[in-house]
Amino acid sequence: MIREVLRMGDARLLAKSQHVTQFGTGELDALLVDMRDTMAHLNGAGLAAPQIGVPLRVVIFGVHANPAFPGRIEIAETVLINPVIEPVEGTLTVDDWEGCLSVPGLRGLVPRHERIRYRGFDEAGNPVERIAEGFHARVVQHECDH
Repeated sequence: MIREVLRMGDARLLAKSQHVTQFGTGELDALLVDMRDTMAHLNGAGLAAPQIGVPLRVVIFGVHANPAFPGRIEIAETVLINPVIEPVEGTLTVDDWEGCLSVPGLRGLVPRHERIRYRGFDEAGNPVERIAEGFHARVVQHECDH
């Protein structure tokens, strides 16, 4: 189901999100279906649960031939629950333009680490750990900021 994305200024976007403690539940599965549907409907590169009013540490991201991101590398769809991000040692910070589904029509120049290591869990509770760079790293950092 396509959900309404909260807009900048909504107090729910400022609330601290809670860790997910149970994986493979019907509620988590339904949330992820709604997040995927909403992200696809809006041509987003990612979506965080708080953006649809759910205060959980759950993000999804992925880019496949998206007209909103011409010339960008594809990023495999990833579910990342209870994410942890750390810059890779010696990594530079790079400014680039970003948009956000919670701030439609506005883009800003945002500094991000060029290379990161991220980890967390998938929807079944399996560990996820990757190193990402460039656009992939930027998308992960952006979504986890929510």
